[in-house]
Amino acid sequence: MKIHLIDGTYELFRNHFGAPPKKAPNGREVGATLGLLRSLLMLLTSPGVTHVGVAFDHVIESFRNDLYAGYKTGEGVDPNLLAQFPLAEEAVSALGVVVWPMVEFEADDALATAAARLKKTKSVEQILICSPDKDLTQLVSGDRIVCWDRRREIIINETGVLEKYGVLPQSIPDWLALVGDSADGYPGIPGWGAKSASVVLSHYEHLEKIPDNPAKWQVNAISPGRAASLAESLAQRREEALLYKKLSTLRTDVPIKEKLADLKWQGAYKRLMTFCHDLGDEKIPLRIPRWR
Repeated sequence: MKIHLIDGTYELFRNHFGAPPKKAPNGREVGATLGLLRSLLMLLTSPGVTHVGVAFDHVIESFRNDLYAGYKTGEGVDPNLLAQFPLAEEAVSALGVVVWPMVEFEADDALATAAARLKKTKSVEQILICSPDKDLTQLVSGDRIVCWDRRREIIINETGVLEKYGVLPQSIPDWLALVGDSADGYPGIPGWGAKSASVVLSHYEHLEKIPDNPAKWQVNAISPGRAASLAESLAQRREEALLYKKLSTLRTDVPIKEKLADLKWQGAYKRLMTFCHDLGDEKIPLRIPRWR
């Protein structure tokens, strides 16, 4: 069987900016939530889709904000979108899909935890992480755990991660620490770019193994002068780099209780009819193939 683990926060953002806005009869903006429902229903009615879980950032902030003051927050997010987070969780739950609403952790951590647990089950043929988020590529393993960008219909396996980032999945947190991630709010290490990080990490795998002394570097693709510059920058900011790596490393110890059997989609709950009626959409319930 295949398991589909969905980044609900990304999907909600995608539908907020991609689906037409729509107001419920009470005047509340609900376009992103309805778009998310339609998108999930399309997935659930696709051949071979049987077990699904969706993770949301119930609040944007997480434990990482305590580690680094500049980490991403909900500041600047459209209030009409933020207001739909609890509504989206309610919608997905009514659709009969397992929901993981994250407060202390992030949605990506829930997906990482679920993937780490489910990959141990022999009957699980493949786990598809439904998101284009580069942070999640660290979870990829061969062809068994892959990332799927549903919007562009692109699946990235381990070979794809190497081709795109120049490093294997286990080095992605190190790569992000050196390069930085503007979406998450940390800048990376000065002087280090995507190419230099890929070349060095393809040799050392993890930044902890990169020598402070450039004379000890064994990376032929980097000139001595460039190596000296990169080594000096990293040596001066190694603690900073390790902090960024901690920020980018996904946790696999999120306390989610669901097991494999719980992820099997049994159909939507009848309360979805009332939910859609209140949001002013009578068409979605007509497309539900199974109720419980």
